[in-house]
Amino acid sequence: MDKDIYSVTLEEIGNHRISTDTRTIESGDFYLPLKGANFDGEKFISQAVEKGAIGFLTTGDEKIDGTISIKVPDTKTAYLELAYQRRLKINPKVILITGSSGKTTTKELVYSVISQKYKTFKTPLNHNNEIGFCQTIFEMPDDTEVLVLEAGMRGLGEIELISKYAIPDITIISNVGTAHIGRLGSRDNIAIAKCEVVKYQKNDGLFIGHDDELIHKHLNFDGEKIFYSINNTEIVERKIGYSKFNYKNSEYLLNIEGDYNIENSIAAIEAGLALHISPDEIRKGLEEYKPIEKRWEIEHVGEFDIINDSYNANPESMKATLKTIFDLYPDALIVLGDMGELGENEKIYHKEVGDFIQKNAHSTNKFITVGDLAKEIYSKNNFSNNESAARYIIETYKQGATIFFKASRSMKFEEIINYIKENI
Repeated sequence: MDKDIYSVTLEEIGNHRISTDTRTIESGDFYLPLKGANFDGEKFISQAVEKGAIGFLTTGDEKIDGTISIKVPDTKTAYLELAYQRRLKINPKVILITGSSGKTTTKELVYSVISQKYKTFKTPLNHNNEIGFCQTIFEMPDDTEVLVLEAGMRGLGEIELISKYAIPDITIISNVGTAHIGRLGSRDNIAIAKCEVVKYQKNDGLFIGHDDELIHKHLNFDGEKIFYSINNTEIVERKIGYSKFNYKNSEYLLNIEGDYNIENSIAAIEAGLALHISPDEIRKGLEEYKPIEKRWEIEHVGEFDIINDSYNANPESMKATLKTIFDLYPDALIVLGDMGELGENEKIYHKEVGDFIQKNAHSTNKFITVGDLAKEIYSKNNFSNNESAARYIIETYKQGATIFFKASRSMKFEEIINYIKENI
């Protein structure tokens, strides 16, 4: 990007913290109003000033005595330009991660590995759109050496936009699945969207990607490329809360189960090796990884053992986690809910998960489903709402059972878990 196109510069903002939310604005902040389909932050400029904002951006001609007013063509673009300038000023190595599923887990694994050697900062929680990218850049400490970013998308062009302002050194695609297929129409289009991650990558950078024919087909990057899959590893041991494997003549372990987690950790290993981190340091980073909220989160509720993996779901992640449950928890009660944004074939995708269960589940596994679509997975014990499912669990299953939860975030399965906590 050419500095001449900037509509606003860091120098104009000064050392003031940038705030996009008048609810949390503090005295001395610089207010950057954003606009969306149902809101217009510029309507709250005067409120921001009343709360102590020292200045603001605007697309209009608004001026308020005693404050700095900077007119820009578009406030979101201005936010991205300011983030870009700060990215250049701090100049960390940038790792940009995307994928249909597993991208947040991969981000956390990469962070755990890289932070063994470098001052590392990461995208907080799921702030993986362009606004979250800007927030991450401005929250990044001045001494950051490596920045680990997560990029999500709901359509074409969104990951490219983040790549444009992030200028990544290392890019990672954890996989290409059917998440958001309702919006994009096909896995081909999803792969095209994910491969946007390399659009503005440095030519001497490294791409690390799941060994998927669609990534090979649509990736347009002339730099170094590494493709990986579980087949590149030798699994040494699988058990509850533990995975040990060999990769490239080194042995690693994770304090979590699941082959898909082993697969995600390969990307972290390769990123670590690219940044000259030793296998011993990488090993320590992987061992220290802990799942974040609602991603294989294990909790003891009364005498129940609950595994909450209900942050998100698509057919690929549903099957992968079910395989782990079948392998390690043959007596588990499995609670599944609707998977969202699967388009016109959503019932078919849910039925495919049901077929997978028919072929792979143990006779000792028990199933409950919640939601109209989840009925296509398993119809015998299907409930229309979370409370009725929770009541059934309490009334039917003995304390000591392992209960696994998986659904799209919109199903709010934490309501089931909270009901159980409050009523056992």
